[in-house]
Amino acid sequence: MIDPGLVHHFLGIEITHASEGLSQSHYALTILEWAYMVDSKPMSTPFKAKTKTLANDTLLEDPYSFFRLVGDLQYLTLTQSDISYSVNFFSQFMHALTIIHLKIVHCILRYVQGTIDIGLYFTSYNTLDLCAFSYTNWAGFPTTGYCIFFGSNLIS
Repeated sequence: MIDPGLVHHFLGIEITHASEGLSQSHYALTILEWAYMVDSKPMSTPFKAKTKTLANDTLLEDPYSFFRLVGDLQYLTLTQSDISYSVNFFSQFMHALTIIHLKIVHCILRYVQGTIDIGLYFTSYNTLDLCAFSYTNWAGFPTTGYCIFFGSNLIS
């Protein structure tokens, strides 16, 4: 076996040795290039919460590009967890894809373009401690939140 030296990319994840972190900004740019959305206008949110998904029920002729986009975005959620809800929400429509679903995935891509340098960064200087924090509002609204850290890295 040969030592290849310092790794720079592994499975679409860019490894930066100067800051000892990992990011997927190069992978996100590759997704945008494949979808021809590099020059599109960025959005501030992945999609609107009250989006009507049944506004245009015309089925897509070629759903395979949608499958690829959603799969690529699903992998991007490893370091860009802010799109997890949006990507998982639209993954449930894989059986009957419409034009409006594709437009909303394009909105998610426009959001990714605006946040391409933002994400989770994992460092190698860690302990092996696993810590979890949660928030639950018992006073009225059933809102919950949680964070799980492995050492100093936020993993979920």
